[in-house]
Amino acid sequence: MFYSLGIFLKQRMNKQLLELPPQQIRAVYDAMTIRVYQAYSDVIADTALTQGTFISPPFKMERMTWIKPSFLWMMYRAGWGLKDAGQKRILAIDITREGFEWALANSCLSHADESISKEEWTAKKEASPVRIQWDPERNLLLQPQMHRTIQIGLSKEAVELYIHKWIIRVVDVTPLAHSIHALVTQEKFEEAKHMLPKEKPYSSAFHQP
Repeated sequence: MFYSLGIFLKQRMNKQLLELPPQQIRAVYDAMTIRVYQAYSDVIADTALTQGTFISPPFKMERMTWIKPSFLWMMYRAGWGLKDAGQKRILAIDITREGFEWALANSCLSHADESISKEEWTAKKEASPVRIQWDPERNLLLQPQMHRTIQIGLSKEAVELYIHKWIIRVVDVTPLAHSIHALVTQEKFEEAKHMLPKEKPYSSAFHQP
């Protein structure tokens, strides 16, 4: 399995390295909404699906909540929904693009980089309700890739806006995750690839790759 998938992925990796910038937002989106993913327990997922948004309790408002536009990174984080009971349900959440843009505009990197001093970064972090983190994108075997995908951490007023204003719909995609995982374990990689959500580059004034 791993040998054949290695050949399958290696043929595409060189092409990806040429086409994809090191950091790029890629997502399923339309003119009004953009899709992000989260993984939760049954009780949080069922409540969100029934109410059309997250309800506290059982959702914890005081904690930073991370949203991820990348389906495969979500699969890596949650182990295809098989990792543990707290991440067994994979939810696709369609939020307004206006809200997504607000999050980017009011964000701070989760770690300081060379463009800013540690003091400046600390002050900005304390004033920002949103964290941005860039992590290696994953392939069908959940192996890290050269290009990175965005994670967005929401806290304080950002969480309030997320659950009360930004969320348009919540969809349970756990069956999709399990179906793709089953195809991967059977080495049916082309079929698995075709079942993946069709993510495309997302252009934002607040992030230029």
